Amino acid sequence: MNLRAPIPLLSSETLAALCKASGDPLRLNVLRALASDSFGVLELAQIFDIGQSGMSHHLKVLAQAELVATRREGNAIFYRRALPDSLKPGGRLHTALLEEVDDLALPQDVQARIAQVQQRRAATSQDFFLRVEEKFRAQQDLIAGLPQYRDSLLALLDKLSFASDASALEVGPGDGGFLPDLARRFAQVTAMDNSPTMLDLARQVCERDKLDNVNLQLADALGATEVQADCVVLNMVLHHFSDPALALRLLAKRVKAGGSLLVTELCSHDQGWARDACGDLWLGFEQDDLARWANAAGLAHGDSLYVGLRNGFQIQVRHFQRAAGDTHIGKF
Repeated sequence: MNLRAPIPLLSSETLAALCKASGDPLRLNVLRALASDSFGVLELAQIFDIGQSGMSHHLKVLAQAELVATRREGNAIFYRRALPDSLKPGGRLHTALLEEVDDLALPQDVQARIAQVQQRRAATSQDFFLRVEEKFRAQQDLIAGLPQYRDSLLALLDKLSFASDASALEVGPGDGGFLPDLARRFAQVTAMDNSPTMLDLARQVCERDKLDNVNLQLADALGATEVQADCVVLNMVLHHFSDPALALRLLAKRVKAGGSLLVTELCSHDQGWARDACGDLWLGFEQDDLARWANAAGLAHGDSLYVGLRNGFQIQVRHFQRAAGDTHIGKF
């Protein structure tokens, strides 16, 4: 198993930055609002009814304390909560702070303005589709392609610190774009897809990048196969299953004891055109539904990240874990 370095001593500057960032009611409410979503600075300024420059100042303070992280998409910058790491200086205080923040109740007017922002996003999504309708079928990644969530997914993956001999399984690898990232982090990687065409695209990536530790399998991940792994990855796959709760229950059985399931999906939206344009059976998922289905499958809820997109959609990157002592995998 990989050994991590001792916890560095907490400097007074680090502690002061954390205390300063958490010493303002508005900044605490911003962290609460970012618990299950990500927002741009203009959206946050509207939500909290302050000027853009004022909100930018508060976000700068939070960023200096590493309580928020940013992601740029074109000219837009989206803010999300940063993942706490108890092995980093201030990490334990960061963790405790978010636990307290999540018990806060946002004022009703703030909640109302969040709803307004979300309604505007839905309108933006609809406008986006109308502008690209003719080429949409050939460019499904215009909604949420891998480049739009790769960094967030890798941030979550790298925090888990798997052993050097750990294995990974990607269900529905698509064109294989994420396989090089997995191959660099795991001793053995299996990519499983029921589409010969998509598996051939993944094979081209493996040949191009000389990924000799990746095994491609033409198979139904919910069917009778014995593949299990320390980390099972589903990137924009779950919304194609007719029964996502059952799919999670079956896929959870592929996670070894102590292992992890990583799910990247769209948050729930009301853009029905995605069913016809992209073949989606589900219009994203509510965060609570994924957690409830995972718990029913014997998995504990871990960290989550949320990625905002200019086209009005939101991505959720979720971590679920099987208990280390849970050796009951069950039959497929």
